Amino acid sequence: MNQWKIGAVTVTRIVELELPGLTFILPDMTPENLRPMEWLSPHFVNEEWQPIASVHALVVESQGKRIVVDTCIGNDKTLPIKPWCNRKGPFLEDFKEAGFDREAIDMVLCTHLHPDHVGWNTMLVDGRWKPTFPKAEYLFGRLEWEHWNRSRDRHTTPLLEQSVEPVLDAGLERLVETDHRVTDEVWLEPTPGHTPGHVSVRIASEGAEAVITGDVLHHPGQMGRPHWKCTADVDSDAAVATRKEFLSRYSDAPILVIGTHFAAPTAGHVVRDGEAWRFEV
Repeated sequence: MNQWKIGAVTVTRIVELELPGLTFILPDMTPENLRPMEWLSPHFVNEEWQPIASVHALVVESQGKRIVVDTCIGNDKTLPIKPWCNRKGPFLEDFKEAGFDREAIDMVLCTHLHPDHVGWNTMLVDGRWKPTFPKAEYLFGRLEWEHWNRSRDRHTTPLLEQSVEPVLDAGLERLVETDHRVTDEVWLEPTPGHTPGHVSVRIASEGAEAVITGDVLHHPGQMGRPHWKCTADVDSDAAVATRKEFLSRYSDAPILVIGTHFAAPTAGHVVRDGEAWRFEV
């Protein structure tokens, strides 16, 4: 568990899964291509220079609200990626050990509706999918929901049926715009490309600032090679353009960047490095 203070806001990282290997969605992210970026070691690559990826939730505490940003993969989900399918992991136990009661969560915020960001929206109870956070308001991007609802296929239909629609059935959802303000200290920032309604999460409190990336970046290696495309992007060219704009905006500034899929230490600062960038932790 990692934890950061941004002014009066606290952000806590709770890990579900951390594994090496990202070429299944980032084909350019091979050890050979990563080695020139020496700054990636030792935190973001293993000894063989395979990229390390983390799937974790971030609990943001702001103005009396407990907000879960992205809910990982979940247990018992039918997913096409083998390590993610029908998991039986201890995430909820780890969540409680971190000091959080799932029934005391006020909001769930999904940066987008891919399976590793919505999984613990629900849990299997007596053969039925029930909201994991029964007293929370679930914030889904309106544009994001509309896109996936009309783009159903053999992969997205089970995902929506297991991890999104039970929340709608329970009446816990709220469809929001891509610049929605969550509290006075926390708001959404549109970062489209990976998905049409993808958002990052901005935090500002008592003169301190941070941003939670979402999947505008999957790994710090994309700071050094922002043109590397992700096979899961809905619009790869738009995702590259958004990533470059994001890195330019947050580089060389006192703004903590918290990576949604970055291995520990997860948070740091973007620094300009020639025509690209690097991550300093």
